[in-house]
Amino acid sequence: MKLAFWRRATTGEQEKIARSAAAAHDAPSGRSALREIFRRGGDTPDWAALEEHLLSADAGSTTARALIAATREQGGDATALRRAAADLLRLSPIEEAAALSEPGVILLVGVNGAGKTTSAAKLAARARAAGGSPLLVAADTFRAAAIEQLRQLAEREGVPIIEGRAGGDPAAAIHDGLTAAAARTLTPIIVDTAGRMQTRASLMDELAKMRRVIARLAPELTVEVLLVLDATAGQNGLAQARGFDAAAGISGVILTKMDAGARGGIALAIRRELGLPIRWIGVGEGSADLLPFDADAFVDGLLPPEER
Repeated sequence: MKLAFWRRATTGEQEKIARSAAAAHDAPSGRSALREIFRRGGDTPDWAALEEHLLSADAGSTTARALIAATREQGGDATALRRAAADLLRLSPIEEAAALSEPGVILLVGVNGAGKTTSAAKLAARARAAGGSPLLVAADTFRAAAIEQLRQLAEREGVPIIEGRAGGDPAAAIHDGLTAAAARTLTPIIVDTAGRMQTRASLMDELAKMRRVIARLAPELTVEVLLVLDATAGQNGLAQARGFDAAAGISGVILTKMDAGARGGIALAIRRELGLPIRWIGVGEGSADLLPFDADAFVDGLLPPEER
């Protein structure tokens, strides 16, 4: 299957990404604040005010200082800030190739309530709309309600599903999913896993076990591990990302709930401090509200040009 375009944002989706980032930008301090920072100081912006502005947007102190340093090096104006932010978020050629590849398995991980189950269904709907034949695997065996929720979403989207047994081994559900996918030529296999805290060693070991099962049963399949992060969690998302990356090897991040009061600067912090690419962005509850991340569109909303 060569359907990489399902993982690239269209022009209309780029506009939605910019609007969601603009809404996040408005929430903590208002778009006019950034313009004022650069205008009131004449040739020398108020760097302390800019740092405070970036901190209020959840960029974090390390990232805020790095962006200010890059801004000063590149001209010291709002355009330089936007360029520095876009350069930070933009994928390298190697990352771009990986983002547009066709994974055989997409494993969704994260804490409870981040939006893994709905994100799994949205990814499946998008792949199916592009002509793929996705399979959903309900491997959140800790919560019977999660299995039921994914079943209902799978029925709504017309996507087949393999369900784990409530209270059973999630690796067994993945085993059954891989077997079914091979027999029916289904791809990608999108796996919803149980929410877990990154500090629980036994639960993180379980993720590593899932990776081993996939490698043993389907070594030919490319596995993409996506960390689903609630963007409203702010800097706590960095700790989550570190823990999950250590246990499961994160390929990228899905930022959810950008429509629910998130401060979009967390995307900058994740990228700058952990080096993880943002792959998808959730901007609503509908099937079409999971969008491929576009760095330039995001920055257009988060750090709007002065003339807007």
